[in-house]
Amino acid sequence: MPAPYPLSPQIQAMLARCLVFAPSENSLAAKRTAFLALCRDFTGNRPAGLTQQDVDLDGLTLRVYQPETEQPENGWPTLLYLHGGGWNMGGLDSHDWFAYEVARRLHIAIVAVAYRLAPEHPYPAALQDSLTALRTLRTGRVLNSLSSDRLVVCGESAGGTLAAALCMALRESGEKQPLGQALLYPVLTAFEDLSSAHECADAPFLTSAAVRASIEGYLPDRTDWNSPLAMPLAATDYTALPPTFIGVAQFDSLRDHGIEYHHRLLEAGIDSRLYIGQGLVHGCLRDDSIPEVAALYEQFIRHVADFLTGA
Repeated sequence: MPAPYPLSPQIQAMLARCLVFAPSENSLAAKRTAFLALCRDFTGNRPAGLTQQDVDLDGLTLRVYQPETEQPENGWPTLLYLHGGGWNMGGLDSHDWFAYEVARRLHIAIVAVAYRLAPEHPYPAALQDSLTALRTLRTGRVLNSLSSDRLVVCGESAGGTLAAALCMALRESGEKQPLGQALLYPVLTAFEDLSSAHECADAPFLTSAAVRASIEGYLPDRTDWNSPLAMPLAATDYTALPPTFIGVAQFDSLRDHGIEYHHRLLEAGIDSRLYIGQGLVHGCLRDDSIPEVAALYEQFIRHVADFLTGA
């Protein structure tokens, strides 16, 4: 492992496990197959008492996870989840692990979105799908067991981009914000002008070069690099956004994206809470057996619960 990254034995073991699933060739198809296999390897059994079903919204598929127990009077509080994968990989089957980890810790519904992927569907397709999912949840069309009001949006990595952009899009259209947004090691700028892009350029699991390649596939028109709805750190106005939790990893080229966004939200008077996972790397949330990862989950769950209850 590179000398600048003093990783724990547990993190190193997780990375070694990931390397087993390196793609057989450099094609996007091979990368997608390998990514799905890697994610499935980290996916345990569905928690007891959790139901799971797919819902079709005119071609956009949502996966709904909810407790089997009797629903609250006004429906289940809901976490709208936007998966990671560089906007060009992943889907519902690759990210069951995240929903299962949340469901083990929080008695809520989770709705995952199978948004369209780049480069076949570049920006703004994924953002449009995310907005469609949220707006449809609010109408009660998805399932009447879900609350239309008690809603938090969450995304990790590329999904963090979409979650933050979704909230900005709602503000621009004058729509109601969710009760909170939770951003887990998000991508928030297309430019490499933050320190972590250089300090952690060759960090394990996600290099700056890999981030750059994903951005170029998602945003082939470089004028979009300066659009807040594509990359939220391009914004000049951070007011009227929901309470926010941001979790980042110490050894991640994206680390300072989340830190910078946190500071801008605070300057705009937004309730923002930041957690820097010491010793962590990008993609670490797949393995909650690692104490430092479990600590990140603890912070994330605590703040999502706060948002849903208005604390």
